Amino acid sequence: MSKEIDEAPTDHGVGTADIEKSQHGFFARLGGQRVDLNELGKEYFQQSLQYDEEQLKRDSIKVRRKLDFIVLPIYTADRQMMTTYMLSFLDKQTLNYSNAYGLQKDTHMHGNDYSWVSSALYFGWLTGAYPWQILLQRFPIGRLVGVMLFVWGTVCMLQAAVFNFAGFFAIRFFLGLLEAVISPAFIILTSMLWTRDEQSLRTSYWLSVNGVSSIVGALLAYGAGHVESLAIPQWKLIYLIVGAITFAWGIVVFLYLPDGPHNARMLSEYEKIVAVWRIAHNQTGLKHDVIVRGQIKEALLDPKSWLLFLMAICYGILNGGVANFMSAIIAGFGYSPLKTSLLQTPVGGIELVMVIALGYLSKLPNSLGLTIVVGCLPGLAGLIGILKIPLTHRFALVGMCWLQGVLGSPVVLNWTLPGVNTAGHTKRATVLGIYFVIYCAGNIAGPHLFLASESPRYPTAIKGLAGSYGAAIGLQIIYTTYCWLENRSKAKKGLLDVIDATEEAMEGFEDLTDKQNKHFRYRI
Repeated sequence: MSKEIDEAPTDHGVGTADIEKSQHGFFARLGGQRVDLNELGKEYFQQSLQYDEEQLKRDSIKVRRKLDFIVLPIYTADRQMMTTYMLSFLDKQTLNYSNAYGLQKDTHMHGNDYSWVSSALYFGWLTGAYPWQILLQRFPIGRLVGVMLFVWGTVCMLQAAVFNFAGFFAIRFFLGLLEAVISPAFIILTSMLWTRDEQSLRTSYWLSVNGVSSIVGALLAYGAGHVESLAIPQWKLIYLIVGAITFAWGIVVFLYLPDGPHNARMLSEYEKIVAVWRIAHNQTGLKHDVIVRGQIKEALLDPKSWLLFLMAICYGILNGGVANFMSAIIAGFGYSPLKTSLLQTPVGGIELVMVIALGYLSKLPNSLGLTIVVGCLPGLAGLIGILKIPLTHRFALVGMCWLQGVLGSPVVLNWTLPGVNTAGHTKRATVLGIYFVIYCAGNIAGPHLFLASESPRYPTAIKGLAGSYGAAIGLQIIYTTYCWLENRSKAKKGLLDVIDATEEAMEGFEDLTDKQNKHFRYRI
């Protein structure tokens, strides 16, 4: 039987007191001074070598469960990430929901003004995507995200004070600028807390709450539609509620979201050692705050990077179109604003179930690329249905809209690829930064495929989105094949044979890129 995890095992005569004493020197360096997390991780890993490997394996399961869900929900990294991401998506969706309650009329929008307001958030995200990567590499992730949430909640509430197109565009721009930190921060944090085999499922967990957000947002909009005798329009009430919740949640994130395993409050000192031992074999280390110019060059010359960038624009176009025009499509089938809000709730349920289900599928050996391709098929089928089913079959058309909820799965699983298949912290930051810049550009372009004169089917947009699905599938097949060929080439040379597991794990803390680390295996 394994010992309780809150007590360090005493293999080799080493107990909790010995650990705290031996670690005192480098734990003291956490007190406000900049710490090289790779060096810190290396010291944690060296501490782990004094314990029996079988004991570490048993205790690593307990640590993983603790990171996932054992302690109080607000005190776990996974739940904090899920709640924060839910609020992020809810904020994006508020524009979609408020549109059903006179937003365009009250703000004097005409023609394609609404499409430009939809794109404004992604103009801000595009502007902030790469600068946030630099800040994330140099500053603690938890504190950075916590401060951002305070400002973000305030700006969200300010949307209730605008009265014209220009003001709304400006507010949405700054919201995008702030929210640009969320996705890359969580991808980096996920890579620091979970193993490579676990990351796609954990990323699916925190993106699956988009489904919860869709349900909550639709019900919130439905409830706001029934509130009468307000001093403000109903659509403004939605922004005030969401902004206030976000501001309050910022306190929790600032206090409790860890920057990595080294300062995760839910873990004891011994558990932190086990947590680092767990992720040591990712061969990606923790975090290195020095910008290495050679890694930027390698990122730009790596064919895998460009395949990711091309996929980013495909998913950006899909997300920008689907997220902002779902209500307009359903309303175009002849439903009232209240009914339109209510009919969007199943989209959230479908997304919640399918994102998690496909996340589990991606855990199977050599199944990540295949799962992304499978995740694209329901949405593609739904788009064809919207284009071909007669308008008299209104509920069938709404069902085709619901299938778009599956889009969240291939999007988030594609996001994990730079995290699991790109080593070297500057290289990974560069790939992620450019990836999200291009993803934002796609989100800007997506809404403009919807031409007001083509309501309710929007054939130009539907064909464009279907083409984006097709391109994403083709590019994913090429990317997976490329990684498979790289792994096969290394295997033939014997580079993937584990000769010294400890030495290979230590290489991960040397900030080597996936090209420099000859033992690095790509996940396919």
